Amino acid sequence: MNIRRTAPRPTNTSGIRGARGARGARGTRRLPGLLAVTTLGVLLAGCGIRATEVPTDFGPAPSRVRCSQAETGGAAQPARGLPVRVFLLCGSSLTAVDRTVRVPEGSADSGQRRALVAQGLLDQLSAPPTPAEKEAGYTTNVRGGMTVSGPRSGDPEDTLRLSSAPGSLTSYALAQIVCTFSDSAAAEGDGSVVLGDRDDGPPRRYRCTDEVRARPGGTEPPSTAVTGG
Repeated sequence: MNIRRTAPRPTNTSGIRGARGARGARGTRRLPGLLAVTTLGVLLAGCGIRATEVPTDFGPAPSRVRCSQAETGGAAQPARGLPVRVFLLCGSSLTAVDRTVRVPEGSADSGQRRALVAQGLLDQLSAPPTPAEKEAGYTTNVRGGMTVSGPRSGDPEDTLRLSSAPGSLTSYALAQIVCTFSDSAAAEGDGSVVLGDRDDGPPRRYRCTDEVRARPGGTEPPSTAVTGG
């Protein structure tokens, strides 16, 4: 019997070695990156900061609290005068800021004194906010150059007549003036003020309400007609 011997088939190991070599190369390339991540995690843990995989960006921290009376520093004020509060715009509402107005000596007449106080308040309202107030968000809508006088014959004794008609002012400016006047010695202290213009038209009594202070741009000061004093 003839027995045919079969030679063993040669094994191709070059492909296996090549695949293993490729995987090893990839692993070697990933190793520096893994080491860097691990090192960063150790450093953060050592500093008491928990590492995170999600980057966060909350923006810069605010420099100061908006509309804060303590932060404004106030405007330059005379050494002596009458302490008052004026209402400036901050955001979408009115905020009171401390001021001082100078009232000349000898203004004994109540109507004259009331008009002088009102003029000082107008000047404060139309003055540009200080740099600190601007940074805190304060603005004003009252234009400069406006004047105020006392009552005419037949007006209530607490009437204040503006050089600009109240109806011609923006709702912001009117709200600033009404709330400032009604909270001062320029009014009777009941939360209202009687305003007219330089014409002979009858004055009206305006009130500063919570709604006006909160939304001066959308809520005009309510007013009612008044009769003679």
